[in-house]
Order: sequence, then C-alpha cells, then structure tokens
Amino acid sequence: TPGNPTNALVDLQLMAKIADKIGAKQGTRPPIICDNTLLGPVYQQANLKGADISVYSLTKYVGGHSDLVAGGATGNTEWLKPVRALRSAIGTQLDPNTAWMIMRSMETMALRMERANQNAEKIANFLKTHPKVFAVHYLGFLQSGDIKKEVYDRQCLAAGSTFAFEVVGGEAAAFKVLDNLQVMKLAVSLGGTETLISHPASMTHSGVPKATRDLLGISESLIRISVGIENADDLIADLTYALSEI
Repeated sequence: TPGNPTNALVDLQLMAKIADKIGAKQGTRPPIICDNTLLGPVYQQANLKGADISVYSLTKYVGGHSDLVAGGATGNTEWLKPVRALRSAIGTQLDPNTAWMIMRSMETMALRMERANQNAEKIANFLKTHPKVFAVHYLGFLQSGDIKKEVYDRQCLAAGSTFAFEVVGGEAAAFKVLDNLQVMKLAVSLGGTETLISHPASMTHSGVPKATRDLLGISESLIRISVGIENADDLIADLTYALSEI
C-alpha cells in the first residue's frame, strides 16, 4: 500500500487488529507484510503504522537511478530472522558494488523524492482539469469524508510521485498519448530521476485476466506515470502535446 497502479490504500492499523484477533483465536499471529515501495521509506513508515515487515524494491526510489536491481525488508527482529535465514540459504545477498550504489543513492533519496513529489502535484493538477482526462488517481485528491482520506491522513506523509490517470477514448487514445510523448520515457519501472510512463493493461498487468483487471480498476484507458525530477513545465508541455493528438 499504496497499490500499483491505482494507488489503492490498505489500512495497516486495521490489518494489525485483525491479525491480533486471529492470533488470539488460533494461537499464532500471522505477520502483516507491506510492500512499501511506492511511498516508503520517506513518505510512509509502514513498520510504525501496523506492518510487521516492510518490503521494498530497492531498484525504485531507494536506488533511484534505474541502474541496479535489489530488494530489501525491514521490521521486527523476530519476524526478520526467517527472512535472513532464507536469504542465506538461497544466496540472494547483494554483490558489494550494488550495495555500495544503494548506500550512495540513500544520501539523496529524500531530496529526489521531495522534488518528484512536487512535480507530481503540479502534473496531477494539470491533468485534473484537462478535457481529455476523466480521472486522476492521485492520493492528494482524496476528499474529506472518504474512508480512504482518513487512512491516507493517518498513514501517509505525502501523495508520492507515482499515480495513474484515465483518458477519453479507451486503449486507442491511451496508445496515442504514449506514442506522442517526447520527454517522458515509455517504461514499466518507477522511482527513477527520469519520468516514466506506461499502459498497465497491456504492459505490467497484461497477464492478469481482464475480469480481475476490471475489478481492480485497471481499465484500457488507464495510464500510469512515475514522475521524475525534471523541470515540471517541460513535463506538462510534453503531456499537453501528447493529449492534443487524441
């Protein structure tokens, strides 16, 4: 949580309470494991909000330069013991150079995420009023009174820089937007210094049955964007042109 690509939220405190009840009933409490890649560790500290283990694709915001492949887990020592044991058994320790690159990247992680977050807010506001965009799944647009807004306020420190929007015209229109971008890069990753954009229904989630995609809100008109640290005006100009080609 937030979920990819729609930014669906899961209430970690509620999940922890449910896990406690299950533990009291059966004698063994199941761990709450949160994929904290989209906002953490800067804008969501899942371990402080109810998660026993936070897992990360360190390739994304932590690495931040689209030049390494790594994963990580943080949390309670007792829960992490079997994780460490399995890592040692199957040999998934990082090589020294990749570990050094992650340490280097962590020095600028907060700065990169802050700039990307600022850019994302500007782009989301631009898309919100565009006549060819009918939905923007940006956490900063959650309204008071919505249970998701309550979870967001309690759990998250910012809206982040990865979100999705939907264009009028379905898949054909979405493809036309992607084909006419010149600054943004068409790719399925996220969290780098460069802005990446993709079509989840035909890319990251192409193997998911359509009925399941529909249930998750991943429509043919949905475009996901991971905003980078470029000049926000350049990114908005890029989207302006691409949307005009629909």
